[in-house]
Parts: sequence; structure tokens; C-alpha cells
Amino acid sequence: MQVGADPKTVLFEVRGRAGVITLNTPATLNAVSLAMVHAMHPQLLAWAADPDVAHVIIRAAGDRAFSAGGDIRALYDWGRAGDEAFCAFFHDEYRINAAIKRFPKPYIALIDGIVMGGGVGVSIHGSHRVAGDRMTFAMPETGIGLFPDVGGSYFLPRLPGETGLYLGLTGTRIARGDAVALGLATHYVPSSAHPALMDALCEAQDVDACIKGFAGEAGEAPLTAQRGVIDRHFSAATLDAIIESLKGDDDEWAQKCLAGLETKSPTSLRITFRQLREGRHLEFEDAMRMEYRIASRIFHGHDFFEGIRAVVIEKDLKPRWEPATLADLRDQDVASYFAPLDRELPLVPASR
Repeated sequence: MQVGADPKTVLFEVRGRAGVITLNTPATLNAVSLAMVHAMHPQLLAWAADPDVAHVIIRAAGDRAFSAGGDIRALYDWGRAGDEAFCAFFHDEYRINAAIKRFPKPYIALIDGIVMGGGVGVSIHGSHRVAGDRMTFAMPETGIGLFPDVGGSYFLPRLPGETGLYLGLTGTRIARGDAVALGLATHYVPSSAHPALMDALCEAQDVDACIKGFAGEAGEAPLTAQRGVIDRHFSAATLDAIIESLKGDDDEWAQKCLAGLETKSPTSLRITFRQLREGRHLEFEDAMRMEYRIASRIFHGHDFFEGIRAVVIEKDLKPRWEPATLADLRDQDVASYFAPLDRELPLVPASR
């Protein structure tokens, strides 16, 4: 039964016992748009209250990406025009992230292909995250002058050891094996079995048992095997100490990691380090409020717009960050991103 749809963005359907969401813009790698967010939020609220909907499944059209992130080109255009839609996007996106985190029924994400940024926000906060063969996870925001948001403040610091800080600062991509090993995905099901899993889930009385019947071994987890060296370098007390630790290690991995960090926005790196260190002690809603404070200040900054220019628009891959180095950033410059707002992100207190 079709219950509502916008064919340009996202489809909604009730199949058996399940409410099904399909991200439906494969040409843009299912980038999360404001229209998508505005369609999804009321539908989730309706399904939460519907006794005929036992659980929700989110999937994506196409075979390249679950969702490669948020609609950063729209954000760029809004920001350059001084349009308040820029902040409205983060406001509404973060509220749906919170709605998914606190959804009172099983919320199952079938993740195959690329999942980054905004795509992570509409999947990882659910109760079940099923990786397919093509799953590639990353939070690459420091490379475009942003920060790992959509709840990254909460879930990244809770990954094993310092792997979350490593992923947040470096933007490293990982595949299904590491995603399962780190807990970013709860299960692995081969891509070829996803259609059958989908059919079974729509009629399932027991979601856990249903998924378990299809699940297999996720395979190698190379990043997990590097836990020792990641923890050794990224457990340092400050970002500068992490950099110095990497500089003092002649190992090829350490030097490659250092070279990658040197390409990132210095402002984004300092924001991300503080964000993830503080996030480990915050409840989810407080973490989202912190992210909204940061995003609201990004609107008035330089590096996000320069990063999108260099990576998406002109594609010269030569962003000119301001300030250009970590040493040029004052403590008060970073602190200003975290200061309270006159209008904080409104979120309903956690009920569970």
C-alpha cells in the first residue's frame, strides 16, 4: 500500500508489518536534501503511532550508494546567498536524527554502497544496521571545512578505543568488515540476499531472528587490526600532541596518516578534536545541541565554502584554508563555535 511519495526524493510504503522508506535520488547518490528530511520526519511520527506498523525499514535506490551525504551544493548556495535555509537544514536534519535515535520501534537500515555524512545520520541511529557487500563508510567532513556531525559527536567517541577520533579527524573510508567489527553495522548480509531479506522483514514477527537467519561473516577488518597503533597515537591529550606523535613515527602508516591530516581544514580539525572529546561525556540530545551550535557558526565562516569550492564546484582539490595552519588558530577562535546560542536546537527529552 502506497501511503505517500515524492518521486524526486523519497518514497514511503507500508508492506505487511513494515513501514518502508526508500531514498530515491540515485543520480545524486541519494544525497539527503531538505525536501527528504521534511518528508521523512512526519512519516516517522505517523508510523511510530500506527499499531499496524511494527517496524521501519530504510533502504536506497540504485547500487552505488545508500547515501553519500547531505546536499552540500545546496548548503553552499544558501550560505553564499546569506539564506537562512542553511541553518534551517541543519536544524531539521538534526531533529530527524534525534527522532530516529529515539524511535520506539525497530528501525532497520539496509546499507549497501557508500554511506557518509547525512546518510550516516539517517541510518546509524537505528536499532539495526545491515551492511551489504558494497558498504563503504566514512565521515569525511574535515576535508571540506565541516565537522563530523549528524550525531558523530555521540557515536564516534563510543567506538572501540580511539578509532572514532581517528575516523573523524582523518575521514578514512572503511568497508563492511570494519563497520561490523566496530559496531557501526550490527549485521552483514550479502547484497544478493538483500531482496529476500527485505521481503522477510516485511512479514517478520521477530526482527532479530529474521536478520540472523540471513546474516554471515563480514570478512576482514584491517582497521580493527591497527587498533594498537591508532590508540597509541590518537589517545594523546591534545590535537598537537597527536600530530607530534605521528611526526615521531617513521612507520609508513603514521606518515601517510600525517600527510592526510595536513590536507584538512585546520579549523575543522580543532573543532572535531574538541567535539569528539566532549561528546564522549554527553547524552545524545546534548551532543546534537552542541553540533547545532557549531553548524550555526560554520554559516558565518570561511572554510566550509572554500572546501566545497575546491572539491565540488571547481574541483581543483586545492582549498585555501583560513587560517592556513593549526598554529594560526587561537583557543578563543575554536571556543566561539561551541558557545550557547540565543535559540538552541529544540529537542524532546529522551524517553528511553
